[in-house]
Parts: sequence; C-alpha cells; structure tokens
Amino acid sequence: MFKILIVEDDVELGQLFRRVLEKNGYAVINACDGVDAMNKLETEYIDLIISDVMMPNMDGYEFVRELRDAKLDIPVLMITAKDRFQDMQAGFGAGTDDYMVKPVNVNEMVLRVGALLRRSKMISEKKLTVGGTVLEYDSLSVIKGGKSYVLPQKEFMLLYKLLSYPNHIYTRQQLMDDIWGLDTETESRTVDVHINRLRDRFRDSDDFEIVTVRGIGYKAVKKVEV
Repeated sequence: MFKILIVEDDVELGQLFRRVLEKNGYAVINACDGVDAMNKLETEYIDLIISDVMMPNMDGYEFVRELRDAKLDIPVLMITAKDRFQDMQAGFGAGTDDYMVKPVNVNEMVLRVGALLRRSKMISEKKLTVGGTVLEYDSLSVIKGGKSYVLPQKEFMLLYKLLSYPNHIYTRQQLMDDIWGLDTETESRTVDVHINRLRDRFRDSDDFEIVTVRGIGYKAVKKVEV
C-alpha cells in the first residue's frame, strides 16, 4: 500500500484529503507544516507528498527545496490558493512535480496522485528486462542482441510502461495522463502515432508485441518461447 504524507496547516482540509485518499486505498499521515513533515520523514517511508504552500514555520516552497537539497526524490503535489503564473513557476522551480489550485477537486487530486505514483515507479525501477530485450531508463536505451539504441523520450516511456505491466490494458487517456501529463494539450491520437512507431521499430521482436484492444486502448504481450 502506498503511503502519502499530507502537509497542511488547515486541519479540516487535511482530514478531508485523508478521508478521500484512504477511501481510495492509500495509507495517509498528516503533518501541520514543513518542519513537522521533515521530522516525520525521518521515521516514515513515504511514497508521495501533498503539500500546501502557505504554512507557519516552513512554507511549501522552502519545504520542497529542503527535500531536494537532501536528495529526496519523493514526488510532490503542491496545493495552493495562489493561481498566478509566477506562483506556479516558483513551485516548479522549488522542485515540485505537480500543482493544483484551491478549491481542490478531490477526484482530480486522486487522479493526479495515481499518475504521479505510476510515473515515480517507472523512474525508480530504472531497468526492465523482457526476454532478450533490456530497457534502461536513465539512458532511454533499448539493448537487444548486444546492440544498443536510444529511443525518443515519449516512445521509450510509453514502451517502458506497457512492458512493466504485460497484459494490462491501458486506455489512450491513461497513457496520455501518465506519459504526457494531466495538463497536456496534446491530442490523444498522439498515442496512436507513437504506438505505430514502436510497432515499426519492434515488428521483428521475438520477446513482445503491442496489441490493440479495440474500443479501449493497448497492451503489451510477452511472446511465448517455443
């Protein structure tokens, strides 16, 4: 079970987030400000952080900078009442991974949490082996038969995601959310274009194939060795 740390000085709001997240299967810990959160991180393993900006003792920007300075790459979803571009820029500049403006739609928050966790899992695993094919995340490289070549970033991430969960069917929208981000203005047909490119690249692969599930989306299937 993923564990989420909510850093929010508004007790009622923090409890609301907690109830919603627990209802969706997450374990939740609350902290009242950045200092309290840093103390909890010393004793708890946390998969994702939801942090307010305006808090006493240590605000959200300073808290995220402290995290990144400490080399902690935990994904952070920052939530704030400030909706100016400069405020959003400050949040991303501090090292946050995603940003929501109050009042928060809790259903959207759950979607963003799920997308951040899936993306984080992809990054943390770093390397994936499927039969004789090896995908190395850091270099965006695919190694097969002693040969290595680099894929464009989106193609690599799409292939990495599909192969991480063989036989799992992903809708186009799920793939868009996870690879291009929830706020992308890119059209969903972009997924089809990237899938077709991957099929062209790996049409002779004896390790896997990408299958279209009509009316739904795509899945990767490992080929059975005979």
